[in-house]
Formats: sequence, C-alpha cells, structure tokens
Amino acid sequence: MGDEQEPRDPAYEWLYSARRNRSGPADDETRPIRKQPAQPPSAEAAQSARSAQSAESAQPVDATQVLGVQPRPTSAAGTAPGESPDSFGGTFPTPPPGGQPKFATPTQAYPATAPPRPPLGATTPTQQRPRRKRRTWWLRGILILLLLWLVFLLAVPVWTWQHINKVDAEPDGTRPAATPGTTYLLVGSDSRAGLTKQQRGDLGTGQAAGQRTDTIVLLHVPDGGGPNLLLSVPRDSFVDIPGHGMSKINAAYALGGPKLLVRTIEHDTGVRVDDYVEVGFAGFVDVVDAVGGIQVCPTQSISDPKAGHLKMSKGCQEVDGHTALDYSRSRAFALGDITRALHQREVISAVGKKAASWQTVVLPWRYLAVNRAAADSLTIGDNVGPFDLVRFAWAMAHSSGSNAKRCVVPYSSLGAATAAGSAVIWDVPKSKALFSAIRSDDTSSIHCAAQ
Repeated sequence: MGDEQEPRDPAYEWLYSARRNRSGPADDETRPIRKQPAQPPSAEAAQSARSAQSAESAQPVDATQVLGVQPRPTSAAGTAPGESPDSFGGTFPTPPPGGQPKFATPTQAYPATAPPRPPLGATTPTQQRPRRKRRTWWLRGILILLLLWLVFLLAVPVWTWQHINKVDAEPDGTRPAATPGTTYLLVGSDSRAGLTKQQRGDLGTGQAAGQRTDTIVLLHVPDGGGPNLLLSVPRDSFVDIPGHGMSKINAAYALGGPKLLVRTIEHDTGVRVDDYVEVGFAGFVDVVDAVGGIQVCPTQSISDPKAGHLKMSKGCQEVDGHTALDYSRSRAFALGDITRALHQREVISAVGKKAASWQTVVLPWRYLAVNRAAADSLTIGDNVGPFDLVRFAWAMAHSSGSNAKRCVVPYSSLGAATAAGSAVIWDVPKSKALFSAIRSDDTSSIHCAAQ
C-alpha cells in the first residue's frame, strides 16, 4: 500500500482487524470491530489458543499479515509438532516418510498453463527415438552392379549367337546310326575369301584360290564318364570321297563344302558327326588375341618361310594370334603332317582353356572380345543350338591334361605316292579299332600311339 493512503480509512478496516485481535485494543479504540460469532472452544483448543497468544505477544508484529488467520501453536523451533515451516498462505502438515506432499512447496514451480503436446510422432529432447542403423547404401550399390553384370553376361552371348554364321552341314543319303556321346567335327578352313591384300600378307596365306581345310579334328565327348578324345585327321589322308573317288580328304571341302566333308568323314570312319564347327584364318587369330595369347611348347626350333616366315625357339613361350596360326600350319618337321596335327591339338586345347578361365568372365573387355571374335570367326551347322555350342566350348576347355586323350588316326605311311600326290595312308586294322571304340563310347580303351 502506498504511503499516501490514510491508514485509518474505514475501507482498510479489515487489514487491521487481525492485528487488534492479537495485540489488544488499537490506537483508535472508539471504532467498533465486527466479529464473527464463534462457537465455544473446547478445552484443548482454548489451551492451544492461550499458548499461541502468549508466544505471539513476544514476537514483533507482522504488519503484512493478511486476513484474520489465527496462528497455530508452534514448538520451540517455530513449528508445530508434525508440521512443516510456514509457507505462503499458511502451514501444511509434513508428509509422512516415503510419501508425496499433498500441496506444492515454494521450490515446486508449476506453469500457469500446461505445455502444448508435441505433434503425433514428434520427439522431444528428453525422448529420443532409437538410433537408426547406418544406411547400407554401399550394399545396394553392390547388388545393382551384380544385377547389371548378370544382364551383361546374358546379353552378350545372345548377341553373339545372333551374329554367328550358320551353314547346312548335314549330308544327304544314308548316314551312320546315332551313337552314345557327342561327336563334334572341328574344321580350320584356309579359305582366303574375305581377306584383304594386307591381311593375306600379314597372315602369310598366299594367293591360293578355293577352300581347303588345314585342320580336321574329331572331338568326342562320351556319356559314360570317360576322357574326352581329340582325334586329328591328317589333311593329306588318302580316302574315298563319295561321288569323287579316292583323293586327299581336304579336297572334299573344296569339292562340296561342309556337307561333303561331313559325309566323307562318316563314310570312312563309320562315326556319326553330331555337330559341325568351323573356324576361319582371320577368326582364329582374333580368338587367340581375345584370350590374351596362349602358351605353346615346341620341342625343337622352327624356321618355316612357308608358314608366315615363322621363327621360334625351342621351349614354352607365350604367342599371339599370328604366331599361333603359323605354328599350327607349319609342316617343317620330319613327321610333317603328324607334328602339325600335334601342334594344332596343342593350340586348340590352350585356346579352350584360356577362353573358359575365370578372367574371361570377370574382365568385361575380355568377355566381350571373346564373344565378338567367336561371332566373327565361327561357322556352325544350322542344326547346332546355343546349348550345343556351350557344351562344345566346355568340352574344348577340358580337352587338355589327364582328362583328355589326344590322338592322330593310325597310319602306315606318311608319304605314299598316289594319284593325288604324296599322301598319308591309314593303318586299316588300327584305325578300324579306334573308330569302333568311338562308336561304342569307350574312350578309356583307346591308346594313342602318337600324342
């Protein structure tokens, strides 16, 4: 209240009523004081009132006491037994041990209004959501790359299959009966068709016209679990070509293409050819280069001007496509065609092994190069399906080491004089036994005299 207010104004009579009740008559004893009728106090209440009144008379008067609240009896420490010190507005009982207070204490500040509730799903500083796991973005990236890689692995062979040349290689007329296992006829054509003047010079093919077969190999894959058989047929073998009489076997290709060559093989061996696969000069070079070159191991030094001016030292060495082609064509050896056939089987096995290695699948540029080379170089029979070609490639990759046998058709003469010139004459009894074992799918019983 301000100092300018009149303390004896009747409007403030209520403020001093309690004071007069505690300390006796006020200075203005002429002003009556309105009192509320009270019920007769009990003996205990009267005793408490007297004690409180005597204690308050000994304390200074509190001019700010609001309303006429009668103080409760206090102990010597200033509090009543079982009660806590005075708080704003009066006193309250001390809560029992372990209990909670029934009223707010001065130290407990309550807001005037309740705080707003946070939005649904929101968090507060004191209520954090469980920490999320680190996002595995790198795992998703790897899965995407694997998916793309799988698509690449499937799409490239599909493209290759659509670009491989196909030819009708199934002969007309009577053919040998189908036998267990699968027999592939692999032909290396020396046709110069499609080669530029520069390519002919680089490959040392010369200017010969027509088509001939530098390489003729029968690959038999048995069903009974025996070893694969790579059987070289010397290109100068003197055989009966149906409809053309006796001549060198490579003339069959020149006279009637794949059909006549297949018919000649079946006629002279009694073995049915299931699938036909042909590789050209330039394609052979591309295939070897696509796999990163191969290793060959000549047993003697080679110098052959007729095979692209080939010069090689003795021993194992890495060669590229051009050198591998010249190595497989050279006949500058004492056994001529026999050594040449041995080198051809060596090159075929090395190419198959490199093409089926894990690097071809893992390295995308190599995988693409091998398939492109196959598309550009292969010619297959129109009855050969994609799975047949895959089985052929798998068989080629497993035609080296102890899991395969590499033979040449048994011969009795390498340079016999014939109407077709110097030719290779087969050993009839031994060759018939060999062909019989192939027809019986019994490659385990075959003994290769010349490896």
